[in-house]
Amino acid sequence: MQSKIYGKSVGEILKIKNDFFEHNDKMLELSSHQADALLRQPERRVCKICGEPISGEKLYTSQRMDYFLCKKCGHVNSRYEDTEDFANAVYISDNYEYNYSEADKAAYLNRMENIYIPKAKFLLETLDGWGLAKEDIKLLDDGAGSGYFVRACQELGIRALGIEISKAQVEFANRMADAEILRAVGSGDIAGIVEKAEFNVLSGIGVFEHIINLDEILSAIRRNPNINYVYLSVPCFSMSCVFEAANQHCYNRHAGGTHTHLFSDQSLEFMADKMGFEVARTWKFGSDMMDMYRMLCVSLDQNGNSALKDYFAPKFLNMIDDLQLVVDRNEFASEIHAILRRKA
Repeated sequence: MQSKIYGKSVGEILKIKNDFFEHNDKMLELSSHQADALLRQPERRVCKICGEPISGEKLYTSQRMDYFLCKKCGHVNSRYEDTEDFANAVYISDNYEYNYSEADKAAYLNRMENIYIPKAKFLLETLDGWGLAKEDIKLLDDGAGSGYFVRACQELGIRALGIEISKAQVEFANRMADAEILRAVGSGDIAGIVEKAEFNVLSGIGVFEHIINLDEILSAIRRNPNINYVYLSVPCFSMSCVFEAANQHCYNRHAGGTHTHLFSDQSLEFMADKMGFEVARTWKFGSDMMDMYRMLCVSLDQNGNSALKDYFAPKFLNMIDDLQLVVDRNEFASEIHAILRRKA
């Protein structure tokens, strides 16, 4: 039976993500540029997860992008396909790491401590409960970004290495760590690396939603008998999507941009099964109420109601964690962390 836990305070995230509040217009411009790149791609014909033909009326439109609900697995797909051309435009050509890096070591360590250490602890405590001791864990982090999760794992005594296609992020991560914690790889080499990796845990924190050749990666995981656990976090169709669709003048943090599809519990289980795994433990702690708060604050400022915003903000912040926990427990949160276990 699947084990579930819910909730996490958003206080530290609010401090770290202040760009989304203070630079809404700049972030909207970035999102618009990413949407332009996606709108140039061919239409998506089948569901990204189950392969069922996309049909029926669109579920909603947000920032010029149409989204469709898969009738077979509950996945939400954008109208257009993510391609190599799209990836080059938004991950390589653009300064995509702007949202995922910190300018100095103190800020880097603060982000790691508040956002990534809890994730690493969740993994470590889960595997320990299943009888896998810390010293027996060997973790490969795919799409390691700026190395936050790898560094967090190492801080807890887990042997971990990351691979990343962005050379700039690899150089940044290794500079912050004063060691080689990440290795730069070509996007076309990842499936082969995963299939042959001598690691028993594979992680992908905010990665699976960005993988162009997802079926190839899933097959590589399935074929590698060394990989017994997969730890991932993915964006889900949630309250945030509704807020974003209703507030087109605010930056879309969740849907749109580089997220061309969104998960549901059903589609996550479908994906796990394709790999020969089961969803064994989950942790839901969305940012839906943070998105609602941000959009209200931005809208109040835009409408000349900054004084009301200043009056409202502390009152809402006092209840934001309680409100988010209601959303999390009702399975409509923006993010899920899941540990998948290989089936016997």
